[in-house]
Amino acid sequence: MDQVAVMGSSGSIGRQCLDVIRDSNGRFGVSALVARRSAVEIARQAAEFNVKRVGLLDFEAAAEARELLGPGVEVVAGDSAFELLEGADIVVNGVIGFAGLRVTMGAIAQGARIGLANKESLVAAGDLVEEALLSHPEAEMIPVDSEHSAIFQCLGFTRRPGASLFGLVLTASGGPFRTRSLADLDSVTVEEALIHPNWSMGAKITVDSSTLFNKGLEVIEAHYLFGVGYDSIQVVVHPEQVVHSMVSFSDGTSIAQLSEPTMRLPIAVALYYPERSEVAYGPMNWAKPLALNFEPVDHRRFPAVGLAFEAGTLAGGAPCWFNAANEVAVAAFLEGGIRWRQIYEVVAASMEAYPGSGLESAEHVVELDREARAVAAKVVGSIG
Repeated sequence: MDQVAVMGSSGSIGRQCLDVIRDSNGRFGVSALVARRSAVEIARQAAEFNVKRVGLLDFEAAAEARELLGPGVEVVAGDSAFELLEGADIVVNGVIGFAGLRVTMGAIAQGARIGLANKESLVAAGDLVEEALLSHPEAEMIPVDSEHSAIFQCLGFTRRPGASLFGLVLTASGGPFRTRSLADLDSVTVEEALIHPNWSMGAKITVDSSTLFNKGLEVIEAHYLFGVGYDSIQVVVHPEQVVHSMVSFSDGTSIAQLSEPTMRLPIAVALYYPERSEVAYGPMNWAKPLALNFEPVDHRRFPAVGLAFEAGTLAGGAPCWFNAANEVAVAAFLEGGIRWRQIYEVVAASMEAYPGSGLESAEHVVELDREARAVAAKVVGSIG
């Protein structure tokens, strides 16, 4: 039985990962659960899956969990909770934001398989993550983002495409504002931005989907995951979100991965690799009429995509700076400090202050992230 550490167990990815484990008929066990502050939820999960080690980043929540779980379960508080991935065969990294980098690097160091749903790990420190993977060849990284999982599957379960690859095509739903007039985008509310037409996700990722900053982050992630240049990556809007991404080859062939929108399928791919689950997640009904529409990205409405390509092309610490500024801007929007369109303005202005830097170490990445957040916070204060 493979033991799975579920990092971010109370979030959308974590809950759906536990669904897949529940369906596995004992194929997988749960070695540890980690969440931010959901004491009641993590206690329920620990009881169901007989988990003896849980972690909560919030100290008050950890104290509550200790009372709920009793002396038979180890409860770790604060950043030490991330150390609970030790001993797991598979680590599903569903942590939101830059904090997930610690989980990714820790899982690589112990030679585990990583089901990577935390795109920020590669965006902020892609070169360092790849160096760590080379130093620990026993470790495996399997993408869990639906787009990257689709590419991974189209390439035949590999992250290293051959010379016949022509390009990668990432699909985007266009979010809730794909057809909204440009003038009306100035009045977007937080409530409207948190309604995604196809997916159920956390607040930060849902806002990123509405601005297409998530697609920009995925472009940078794809660059590192599959080792392809930015000129070989394309983004197209596909409102139905049935085609999760495509791969084009030198002979003109394009291969796509199709399924109904559900994160359980890419999670299952990561858990069962190199096999496939016998449980079907999001199967297509091919007897049902189906229309597939594709259109180019409207860069007036979604300028974040172009900015992400620029940050990725700059390389070095630019993607880290880009990601940090976006996290600050989204938090400010969710708190009512800036408007929806100002998310892009904050990140763009922050990128103008990027000092230019390589990535020397994980500690350097943390420092660069801190500097970028300070810059972005000043920008928020100036325009909010």
